[in-house]
Amino acid sequence: MSDSNISSSSSDSASIATVDQNVGRNERIIDADQTFSPELRHWRDVFWLAIFIIHLIVLGVLLAIFGLNRFKTADRLNIDRYTEGFWENNNGLTETYWPKYAVAGGVGTGLGCIWLLLLGSRANQMMKVSVHILTTYLAVISVLCFWCEQFFWGVAFATGAALQFLYVIAVIDRLPFTMLVLQKAVKLVWSLPEVTRVAYAFMAVMLLWMGIWSFGAAGVVASSRGDLGRWWLLVVLSVSLFWTGAVLCNTVHVIVSGLVFLVLLHGGRNASSMPPNSLMKSLRYAVTTSFGSICYGSLFTAAIRTLRWEIRGFRSKIGNNECLLCCVDFLFQLVETLVRFFNKYAYVQIAVYGKGFNRSARDAWELFQSTGVEALVAYDCSGAVLLMGTILGGLITGTCAGVWTWITWRDRVIMVGSTAMLMGMVLVGLAMVVVESAVTSIYICYAEDPSLIRRWDPQFFNQMSETLHQRLQHRSARAREVLTQNQLDSHMQDTFHL
Repeated sequence: MSDSNISSSSSDSASIATVDQNVGRNERIIDADQTFSPELRHWRDVFWLAIFIIHLIVLGVLLAIFGLNRFKTADRLNIDRYTEGFWENNNGLTETYWPKYAVAGGVGTGLGCIWLLLLGSRANQMMKVSVHILTTYLAVISVLCFWCEQFFWGVAFATGAALQFLYVIAVIDRLPFTMLVLQKAVKLVWSLPEVTRVAYAFMAVMLLWMGIWSFGAAGVVASSRGDLGRWWLLVVLSVSLFWTGAVLCNTVHVIVSGLVFLVLLHGGRNASSMPPNSLMKSLRYAVTTSFGSICYGSLFTAAIRTLRWEIRGFRSKIGNNECLLCCVDFLFQLVETLVRFFNKYAYVQIAVYGKGFNRSARDAWELFQSTGVEALVAYDCSGAVLLMGTILGGLITGTCAGVWTWITWRDRVIMVGSTAMLMGMVLVGLAMVVVESAVTSIYICYAEDPSLIRRWDPQFFNQMSETLHQRLQHRSARAREVLTQNQLDSHMQDTFHL
């Protein structure tokens, strides 16, 4: 955005409802015929679909072998003889640890169901609690790890608590707007009860896979006494579970965002122009033609997004340390380049237009930048708040499984607790993603055609437009400050040389 555009919008601030026109935005009316069109639906990113399916088959076989080898009889399949040279074996059994993972699955599912049940009445309070209690919970777990003489994990959780505290302090001024966006997203989701049924169904699918996964993981834990090789094996299994969980979460994301987009586009779920069987169409496309794109994006999106949040929060609190600011700006620009090709808003484009993942991510980001909405997206922290809730749910799940393990097998607490935490995060994340899907759809609709948001909720539209106007003014002021400082530095250098 140029300074001239900002100045023109500033002179016309009395009309907030038309701020999108004042700052140079061009409204783009969406062609309803191009949404969910069967002609646009082709199989995308098939390579990654094949990789994901092969990965599930291979891992399923390995999990069965690991679990069966220690089920009721130690070394049932007589494979310990192949591992004697590089890791330590013992007489532990799979069924000793499998019930601990069953508890983790039950607690994670319970937390996810509670979130969905209270979505309409207590969602805002639950999100606030997640933001404020997570730092304390991480610190308490850190102390417990030190007490159990698990110094590495104590430092890890203490570092997590410190980073969480610093991040919340850095974005504290953004939380009111973030909570407003989340409140409106919850309102939108709560008006679509079929959305929660989709989340329940995918939680059930995830539980079935976790039954197999935990069977193999319990076999690995049973045959280990803190051996580094077994830890690496658990890491591999955890990465696989994370990818599988991310794929299911993002499949729900595509299904829900597609339905929410259509509701906003047609002015309500009961509108006469609303296509019939919209949910089933969105579901069918998500698990067929678009599933490869979901598998591809799920590998990278979450990690890049989390790194971007941390860098943004740290960058805003650096101050005038030019050396440190230069290093952070380099990392920031690198992550921003990655975000252009890997961002969560791609899933709305996938749901509505059936594009491949990279094209969807690029088109969504270019849409935000060309309309100025990227300033609003960067200011919003709704994704981080929902992630805090997901992490808190995982920590509670890991604590429950870890306490039971500590009572019986204290040397296995960290192994079981850390992997149980991941199980809880995946299950709670499946519940949280329905709100995140609504948030992404709201921003895409606002960028595509702001009148859709104005028609749905005029007051919310005015609040979004006012915040966007303020963020664009803030960016313009910072750009002028940088330009003035550079000119002053150049003038001082010229004077020094003279």
